[in-house]
Amino acid sequence: MAFADDLIQKAAQRDALFGIVGLGYVGLPLALELADAGYRVLGFDVDTSVVDGLNAGHSHVKDVTDAQLGKVRALGRFEATADMERMGEPDAVSICVPTPLSKFKDPDVSYIVAATESVKRTLRRGQAIILESTTYPGTTREILLPALESTGLTVGEDFFLAFSPERVDPGNPEWGTRNTPKVVGGITPDCQRVAVALYAPAIERLVPVSTTEAAELVKLLENTFRSVNIGLVNEMAIVCDKLGVDVWEVIEAAATKPFGFMKFLPGPGLGGHCIPIDPHYLAWKMRGLNYKTRFIDLAGELNTEMPIFWTRKVSEALNGVGKAVRGATVLVLGVAYKRDVDDIRESPALDIIRLLEGQGARVTYHDPHVASFREDGHEYRSAPLTSESVAAADCVMVVTDHRSVDYAMVQRHARVVVDTRNAMPKEA
Repeated sequence: MAFADDLIQKAAQRDALFGIVGLGYVGLPLALELADAGYRVLGFDVDTSVVDGLNAGHSHVKDVTDAQLGKVRALGRFEATADMERMGEPDAVSICVPTPLSKFKDPDVSYIVAATESVKRTLRRGQAIILESTTYPGTTREILLPALESTGLTVGEDFFLAFSPERVDPGNPEWGTRNTPKVVGGITPDCQRVAVALYAPAIERLVPVSTTEAAELVKLLENTFRSVNIGLVNEMAIVCDKLGVDVWEVIEAAATKPFGFMKFLPGPGLGGHCIPIDPHYLAWKMRGLNYKTRFIDLAGELNTEMPIFWTRKVSEALNGVGKAVRGATVLVLGVAYKRDVDDIRESPALDIIRLLEGQGARVTYHDPHVASFREDGHEYRSAPLTSESVAAADCVMVVTDHRSVDYAMVQRHARVVVDTRNAMPKEA
């Protein structure tokens, strides 16, 4: 109780030193909000170029500007380090490391394990450890707790352990780290109490839940909900295509119902760091409990098949003007997984490019946020978007609708347009 009360008092007075492990799209914005709230923050990252850049005042995360970073640096509230032996310095440590999937679609918790080992080596009485990385229910209790208690310290008395899922939406101008409600679950009641108190100065609303498992499952439910509903409207897009009906017209009309309907839009497939990945964490956990997550699996199949559907639409559109895919020039607009970001992780655009090239098409791309990327050993570079480059392409395919792209110009000059975002194919 004494350590819990001491941490809560430090939080109230902003005397606590906060550690953030992983200074990416989750960790760095959190670090800045904590520093803005008055905490001193020590950021940890294994990438020395990231550490050096941050200490020089340069942000590598789009949602954090150099000016914001410079402000907290000038106040002496933020420092980055690659020295994991300093993990014993902070009073609270938030772990914000990646949790990708293996090639077999199983959870890869190696980053969590590595971070836990670093924390374990320097764990001391009076520290709070909070995992933010998205993972399967049971991770905090089954991986972090045994490792940290192997030091001889007792959870809820000597140290405090909680889970609080990140809810970052990169590029969202309305909802950020501070004003997005934050769920918190602790291993013990005091663990929850301490974690809520630590985050309270930086987050507008905290949502306590009874256990770490409940908090872990909240994040998976949020993204599984989106995956399943996107899978439904993606199937509806296929249905409407076969019936010769405009799916966007149907959705817009359905969205006028003031109750019992929530608007989701079809697209080229799922991309990003959460929706294509998180449901697999839950499905994997349930397989170990001899239960098949049928909705999750079916939605995953439907969403994965959408690049094939849209590649076929390119073929049909080209056939309509007497062109074969083989030998045709296709200009893909947007390779980021969503608008106005530079993130291509799991982007369906990459699958579409691969499928078109597999059919013999010559594919170029334009994306104002992604200057270049490497895929399957081949480097791609963003081509200029001009009326000449549009007119020279046999087909223009819109995958990601960045706000800065002049789609009216594209419509005027393109021979054939296939738009995965909001329109049926248009033939010139």
